[in-house]
Amino acid sequence: MKRINGSEFKSMLISGGNNLFNNYPDIDALNVFPVPDGDTGTNMNLTYSSGIKEIANLHTNNIGEVAKAFSKGLLMGARGNSGVITSQIFKGISNELEGKEAVTSVDLAKAFHTGSKVAYKAVLKPVEGTILTVIRESSDKTLKDVKHSNKIQDVLEMMVDNANESLKKTPELLPVLKEAGVVDSGGYGLVKILEGMKAYCTDGIVERGGGADATFVLDPDNFVDNHDGAYGYCTEFIIMLNDAAKFNEQKLKDNLAKIGDSIVVVNDDDIVKVHVHALEPGKALNYGTALGDLVKIKIENMQVQADNNENFKKPEVKEVAIIAVSSGEGVNDMFYDLRVDHIIGGGQTMNPSTNDFIEAIDKVNAKKVIILPNNSNIILAAQQAKDVVEEVDVQVIPSKSIIQGMVACINYNPSLDFEENVEAMTDALSTVKDGEVTYAVKDTIFGGRKLSKNDFMGILGKDVVSNGKNRKEVTKKLTEAMINDDSELVTIIYGDDVQAAEVDSIAAYIEEKYDVEVEKVEGKQPLYSYYIGVE
Repeated sequence: MKRINGSEFKSMLISGGNNLFNNYPDIDALNVFPVPDGDTGTNMNLTYSSGIKEIANLHTNNIGEVAKAFSKGLLMGARGNSGVITSQIFKGISNELEGKEAVTSVDLAKAFHTGSKVAYKAVLKPVEGTILTVIRESSDKTLKDVKHSNKIQDVLEMMVDNANESLKKTPELLPVLKEAGVVDSGGYGLVKILEGMKAYCTDGIVERGGGADATFVLDPDNFVDNHDGAYGYCTEFIIMLNDAAKFNEQKLKDNLAKIGDSIVVVNDDDIVKVHVHALEPGKALNYGTALGDLVKIKIENMQVQADNNENFKKPEVKEVAIIAVSSGEGVNDMFYDLRVDHIIGGGQTMNPSTNDFIEAIDKVNAKKVIILPNNSNIILAAQQAKDVVEEVDVQVIPSKSIIQGMVACINYNPSLDFEENVEAMTDALSTVKDGEVTYAVKDTIFGGRKLSKNDFMGILGKDVVSNGKNRKEVTKKLTEAMINDDSELVTIIYGDDVQAAEVDSIAAYIEEKYDVEVEKVEGKQPLYSYYIGVE
């Protein structure tokens, strides 16, 4: 195959996507930081699937048209840093293929090289030892070695071989990878895409195998909707069972019935798909984590949707609106009290897509919009939405946590103009220390600290400063690492798995040991027992 047209390129992309799908749980397992996070494989798979949907019914032999449509789908569906970078790689590929009916091996090599350049430009501070390194080194070497006599499959074979060589070296570039004994997860995901594309040229399209379907859509015919009119949260997630033989489907349904309705449980070997409407979604997630690892979580506030959807009319145009990413009834209420206009449900494990931000910008119907991602893995998707929307002045405050988002909101002043508020809110991020308490999702070594699965961890920035089986003691040690002589206020936002007595005990300990004021907020957030801020 010396040239490839749009129809063949489409098949190549589908093959790459199927291979990514077949391997995304393994990609997730490579994540170094052992928290219940929006994992790389899941985010890349969801992003890539969005691109495939865009070209599924596209029938053209023009490779430029296929590449452009695929790039658009990736852009709108991009989730997490890995998903956004993947979308940018294919945006660069699309730029190089624009206007072309078919391409040669040299053209394809140039396209991968342009993809690398565009991806690097999209990241403010590129980190080597990641997917960026893998695409740069593999495309550089391939472009250098490719000849006009090469076939298309030769280029893809070069890309796969060069990408694997680059991937092997990622632990030498990122010490945290070397310590954990793994290669970069995003780079590994890229290799799987390239392997699938290569396979199409030699063996035909890679077929989807078994495994968890991270893009599943529940069959509406399976719904038993006895919803009584109270809204709550539409909660969906997938469980990778620890022990499929011991799984009791009826017991899970009975537990879910205690907290909600509209229950659907679909069991497929070691995979369980769950849907429930619940006022406290965190309890549903706790039932899931007791049975295995959660692969995907989606939580939507149906009350907010109903409030914002009255008669399907947009609200009157506002001058400025604030959008925040958040989960947990109490955390959401806190943000609404701090002048946030719209909440995008998500955060850890459920990273919103670029399109989620675009839809939210449309809903608030404002001339100017401030976005608070509140998670480092969401900032790129928010910034990508900003670049897509042209008719609204959108500014992204790079908040990396719920605590930072809270402090930014506190510093919003309606009497200031838009630019002054953006500056003040951004500056406020550096005025607070933020910590979190959650649990380890696997056994690992991180920062020289041995972590066991289900250990509670006190996290300060990207460092685990305490861990153990006793959550209260882990939390106390975390606060000790955060508070100093200049500290004045400690904010404790506690999750839905925490009892008030435990919070009171921790607050009393802090006030007795330090000259600070402690403020407690019932956040009801899932997965994270505590968000702690020190000012």
